[in-house]
Parts: sequence; structure tokens; C-alpha cells
Amino acid sequence: MRLLLIEDYKPLQKSLVQGLREAGFAVDFSGDGEEGLWYAKSNDYDVIILDIMLPSLDGLSILKELRALGDTTHILILTAKDTTEDKVKGLELGADDYLIKPFEFKELLARLRALIRRSYQKKNSQLTIEDLNIDLSTQQVYRDDQLLTLTPREYALLEYLAMRAGEIVTRTDIWEHIYEFNSIASSNVVDVYIGYLRKKVEKQGKPALIHTIRGRGYLLGIQR
Repeated sequence: MRLLLIEDYKPLQKSLVQGLREAGFAVDFSGDGEEGLWYAKSNDYDVIILDIMLPSLDGLSILKELRALGDTTHILILTAKDTTEDKVKGLELGADDYLIKPFEFKELLARLRALIRRSYQKKNSQLTIEDLNIDLSTQQVYRDDQLLTLTPREYALLEYLAMRAGEIVTRTDIWEHIYEFNSIASSNVVDVYIGYLRKKVEKQGKPALIHTIRGRGYLLGIQR
């Protein structure tokens, strides 16, 4: 899944970007309010992590403008101000959640994953498609009770397809949700990773789960 982090404190920004990427997220980031707003308006994100105190444009102004434009991306605000007024103002402007600095990274991960599940209308961290089981918390994947060994990119692709199981997912959708803004990957990289994923997910004697819909994209699930 793809995140946008808008945080100007460089040590925190660096550690969060590293930690989030290691957790399997694609992360775009900015330390400037105006630039961060441009990223948010120019790209699709699963969640935006937004600091309140920023140079050039503060986080609450960014939040207000995005909501005024009809942007429904889930937004988690970061604030060092532990006051009811700040939390209430952020929530009233349309924030979906907040964290007060300092915070535990594992709590940030849990909140992000909860917001992502909400985006795709999933109630819990277990996804099941036929005999394929995905644990969103541990990122473990089983088919027919056998653990599959996936690379971070393969897992990210499978997770996105699973979130939209039963739907046709275009190559553009995949690119916009699992690759970062500055990615220099080749144009056929999605097809290549679909091929890698098929080799690990599909099992002899079992129904195919990953389908190519010619001219449209891919679908995860059983074609009836």
C-alpha cells in the first residue's frame, strides 16, 4: 500500500520512511506543507500521515483544503500538542485518526493498517479467498495451509489484489498503490511481478486464483 508522509523534523521523517518501507509500504514524503499538498493532490494514497506544524503551510490547512476538494483519503495527523482542542479541531476538519508525539512505531503501524482495512471495507486482519489466507498483521500468506515465501514486493501486490478480491484491477491501479512517485521501474514491471506471484500462489490440482482479464487488468479469486 502507498502512503504519503508530510513531516518536517528530519530525524523523525527519516526513521519513519525507513520503518514504513521495511514494513512493506511504498512511501512518498515531504517536509514542506506546500509540497506535501501538491503530492496529496497529484497522487492516490491509501493513507496520508500529516504533521500539524509544517513550514509554508500547516497541516490543518492541508487537511481543510483536501477535504474541501472532496478528497476522501484517510488522514492520520501527528501532533506534539496534547490538548483536547487540537485533537477536536483536527477531527472536525476531517482527520480520521491522530497520534501524539512521541509515539511507538508499532502503534502507528496498527493505526495505519486499521485505516487501510477501513478503506477497503475489511473488518479484521484476516483475508480469505478460497483456500488462500492472508494475515495483514504478520504478512504471512498460506495456501491450502502451506506457508508461501513472498518477497516484500510480491506480498504488497498480493495484498492489494486481495483487498479488491473479485474486482478487475488495472495495471494503473497497481502502479499507483504499490510504487512510489520516484520509482524508475520499467513499464512491464507489473506483469513481471504478476508472473512471480503466480508461480508461488498457484498450486497444481487447485483452482487458479490470479486471472488476467485481457485488455483490462487482473482479478484475484475464482472465476465462476
